[in-house]
Amino acid sequence: MPVANPALNPPPARPDITRAVCRGAGRHLRERGYAIVKEMTFANGRRGDIVALSPSGELLVVEVKSGIEDYRVDGKWPDYREYCDGFLFAVAPEFPREILPDDVGLIVADAYGGELLRDAPRHPLAPARRKMLTIAFAKLAAGRLALIEDPQV
Repeated sequence: MPVANPALNPPPARPDITRAVCRGAGRHLRERGYAIVKEMTFANGRRGDIVALSPSGELLVVEVKSGIEDYRVDGKWPDYREYCDGFLFAVAPEFPREILPDDVGLIVADAYGGELLRDAPRHPLAPARRKMLTIAFAKLAAGRLALIEDPQV
């Protein structure tokens, strides 16, 4: 995986809201049986806020938006579709949902949990890409776990 480029992936403008929505969306996905990793970088240099792996092997990318400004300045989200079976936005309860496109999934979340308001339309990945992404997901998760268990690695 390439190193993340800060110009392609600027830091969130409202980190407290981003962190809360990310936490709640992650909790919601885990409750539904998904394994998740946060901040996974793809071959195109884009970084998914949350990547979720279903029990059946489907991959979702969830883009967290902290507010209108964050959404309006971010034109990169269509680039995620080639790296997932379904794409969703996760937003805070006060986010104006009517500005989001209808052809993506939607989770509304706060720091304590989330609710799926709209399923992500499915566009199945090619088998070779699914395998590559699943291996990258596993390596990222295993690497992070190793750092927790032995930070001096």
